[in-house]
Amino acid sequence: MTTRLKPVDAVIIGFGWSGALLAEVLSRAGLSVIALERGPYRDTAEDFPPSRAPDELRYAVRHDLVVKPAENTITFRNRSDQTALPVRAWGSFLPASGAGGGGVHWNGQTWRFRPSDFTLKTTILERYGRRFLPPDLTIQDWGVTYETLEPYYDRFEYLCGISGKSGNLQGKIQPGGNPFEGPRARDYPTPPLTMPYAAALFAKAAAEGGYHPFPQPSANLSQAYTNPFGVTLGACSYCGFCERFGCGNYAKASPQTTLMPLLRRRPNFSLRTECLVLAINHDGGGKKARGVTYKDASGEDFFQPAGIVLLAAYTFENIRLLLLSGIGAPYDPASGRGVVGRNYSYQTTSSVQLGFAERLLNPFIGAGALGMIVDDWNGEHYDHGPLGFIGGAYLAALATNSRPILNHPTPPGTPRWGAEWKRAVAKSYLRTTRILASGSSLSHRGAYCDLDPTYRDRFGRPLLRVTFDFHPNDLRMSHFVTDRLAEIARAMGPEWLTIAKRQAPYSIVPYQSTHNVGGAIMGTDPETSVVNPYLQSWDCDNLFVVGASAFPQNASYNPTGTVAALALRTADAIIGRYLRAPGSLA
Repeated sequence: MTTRLKPVDAVIIGFGWSGALLAEVLSRAGLSVIALERGPYRDTAEDFPPSRAPDELRYAVRHDLVVKPAENTITFRNRSDQTALPVRAWGSFLPASGAGGGGVHWNGQTWRFRPSDFTLKTTILERYGRRFLPPDLTIQDWGVTYETLEPYYDRFEYLCGISGKSGNLQGKIQPGGNPFEGPRARDYPTPPLTMPYAAALFAKAAAEGGYHPFPQPSANLSQAYTNPFGVTLGACSYCGFCERFGCGNYAKASPQTTLMPLLRRRPNFSLRTECLVLAINHDGGGKKARGVTYKDASGEDFFQPAGIVLLAAYTFENIRLLLLSGIGAPYDPASGRGVVGRNYSYQTTSSVQLGFAERLLNPFIGAGALGMIVDDWNGEHYDHGPLGFIGGAYLAALATNSRPILNHPTPPGTPRWGAEWKRAVAKSYLRTTRILASGSSLSHRGAYCDLDPTYRDRFGRPLLRVTFDFHPNDLRMSHFVTDRLAEIARAMGPEWLTIAKRQAPYSIVPYQSTHNVGGAIMGTDPETSVVNPYLQSWDCDNLFVVGASAFPQNASYNPTGTVAALALRTADAIIGRYLRAPGSLA
């Protein structure tokens, strides 16, 4: 039996960064708002005290902040002629579970996408012509520009206190920042973190090679900061326990450390945790959402009526709930028609490991977003014509961690076990670093999501099936930028180095990135997108689908800054336009 609850103005599915930002804006405007989160509530003081938070076994190895595959997973295959199998242990990516979502265990790397990222297809066609675009790539413009999103990027950066150095301030290039970024109205709210030795070596070698190194924009704060809501965060201690961990020092921006102290005081907002949404209820034709049905921790079912439904879960769950609820046309890879599940894309990464004979790098000094970046081979500001690929990557020396269980660097040729391996690890630990390339992933016809015909979850619902492999374009791009990365590595003067280029087929086993995007993408044409430029469903005007699922393809950067900017714009559009005149905003 399903219990019908009192109606509310808005119900939010998922309480990560997107859900929390939507909740703040809508509840501030006076709407009654309920957020439903499938995982538990965790907060800094009770769950991540500095005495217990740096538990590598619990969080980095056993994935305590990640959804349990026994409760919710996907099936995966590389090609549509293969049989997908369920993922029983997370590897390549780590979907979060719990209030705050990935905003709790993220690194804190906070980027703005470049202006050309939002008009990628138009830019490519205008610059190189249609024949330059591989016919099976399905990239498209976003329907929104960098200039439109700039004020929302700014709001998020000042909410979090992001540490960084501007490179383009109101159109004027700033020394020490990223000269290739889009213009920003004002500088970061706090200065960059202090660079560790390896990042300094990387920056010196890159600058001597003619590149333009700059500090990583970071949600690990360089100094104490009080945000516009009066919530204060602390300064980073460089402990290196950021990615996969909650921050016990209140030094990493998360929904808990920036917004929850505010939301707790609002009587018109309620967060219900351990509540799994089963479906979005609608009028039967998928034209008007009526609310959601969810199951709480005791197994009881509830129907929560709402005037507006905001689907703000992780990418996979956004796609799956649309498909399970029968909203929008499922994508058919054979015909290329349909939209839900279309344009899934990932991230294309590679790395170079370096070992030094005498230099002590002290890699245990770290933070999630601490390092130096080179953006010279990213985006569209260089000539791709002779290179034969689209996209690019940022090159980085990031001191994200060097924790003892998972980090055992050794030179090439070292045995994989025994006394010689132990001696090599002891010698190499302080003298080794890894630099990386984080590259774009362009959507293509063979990369998509649909419902698995065989495997189901514990409630009998079909699992989401993901079909993906790296496109040859992305591999050409990755190999090119990895060669540039290796050139900088050699200029750093190592005793040895190993180069790890990205190769096909994509493997879902080793960790690469949690940046799964697309599948419910935004655009200006309902024939090729699920949501309009305000992230409003084309089919159901009181349903908004918010998150990285809206990305038509993935740029090289980490997505959180753009996810937050889009969420804030959607919230403003609901308050400023939709409530005054309900209906399509585009």
